[in-house]
Amino acid sequence: MTNHIETEVGYFDSAACDLNAFTALIDQTANPSTVPHAEDIQNNVPIYDMSGLRPSLEDIEQRRGIMAEWAHVLRAGAGALVLRKAYEDTAVLDEATEIYEQIIGAEKLASGGGGDHFAASGSNDRIWNSLQKLCEEAPDVFLRYFANTTIAAACEAWLGPNYQMTAQINLVHPGGAAQQAHRDYHLGFQTAEISAEYPAHVHDLSPALTLQGAIAHCDMPVESGPTKLLPFSQLYRAGYAAWRRDDFRALFEERYIQLPLAKGDALFFNPALFHAAGANSSRDIHRMANLLQVSSAFGRAMETVDRAKMCKLLYPHALAAHNNSTLGVSNLRAAISASAEGYSFPTNLDRDPPKGGLAPETQQALFTRALSEGFDLQKFDAVLDEMSIKQLS
Repeated sequence: MTNHIETEVGYFDSAACDLNAFTALIDQTANPSTVPHAEDIQNNVPIYDMSGLRPSLEDIEQRRGIMAEWAHVLRAGAGALVLRKAYEDTAVLDEATEIYEQIIGAEKLASGGGGDHFAASGSNDRIWNSLQKLCEEAPDVFLRYFANTTIAAACEAWLGPNYQMTAQINLVHPGGAAQQAHRDYHLGFQTAEISAEYPAHVHDLSPALTLQGAIAHCDMPVESGPTKLLPFSQLYRAGYAAWRRDDFRALFEERYIQLPLAKGDALFFNPALFHAAGANSSRDIHRMANLLQVSSAFGRAMETVDRAKMCKLLYPHALAAHNNSTLGVSNLRAAISASAEGYSFPTNLDRDPPKGGLAPETQQALFTRALSEGFDLQKFDAVLDEMSIKQLS
């Protein structure tokens, strides 16, 4: 990704983020010559008519040409693209919508609804892991839903083959409030403090690990609150340090764009793009989108490691070393980092929702807290087991 900060730094500091440099990036205008397959450009975002392009995806060279164009848009262009008629026959969307509404009803009865990222509680209905739940309820519908060459090509354009699909249904009712501007998974789901601990080159790489998508399950005029986007904002390297700042969020609110979607359209965007779900100011549109969270095949370790077992074996020795001061804080931190899981995901967001924060506690954080609070072995094992159960599908 192009270096848009004049002085190379090892780490990004929120206080050093430059609003003028950010403004210069978002002042750009899309160049039509870079998107020859697009039928239109609206608010700098290229629009593709898949009813005409879909047959080209069956030819290897034409498919690669289209995917290379999409990747350029996501990386160096506006950062977002719209695929009109990604589902030319929307009957399968209607079938899936009916199933999702049944799931929402059942889950609300069971639990009263789950938490959400970046949005006020109660402003929407969310189905975590809508991917697996649709497959469990209606595998025939799932098969036809994801037997979609347009969706597959968009995912492969950014992530390459063997990507990992996940999805969450978001249903925003009339009167539903907008989200705050943010960047997304991975670094966007970390606290400001944790994000700042990652070196600058990891900030550059994080967007290449995931792709954001949204499949429209109904017509979404602007008044229904389709996603607010800030074209070119993914180009600001320090954006994961900047997006929480009031001045950057204020500029987002001044400059964001929204694109109406029709049922069967798909929107894809770079996870580093500043974005937020819009407010549903309509009277009667219950805006449903299937939010695709697609991950690179490379986001996995080489070996299968039973880290929970390792934590249980290590804890009594670590507790003794902590209590006897035979190992210092930094030494214990190093040993914990080599053994315990340091990331909150993947998890089961029904059992382990992001209430009160962006991500659940990690094994490493639990291990450190247990030492600090003096957990005995029985309590540590019990809390660790509870954590493992929460993460099961």
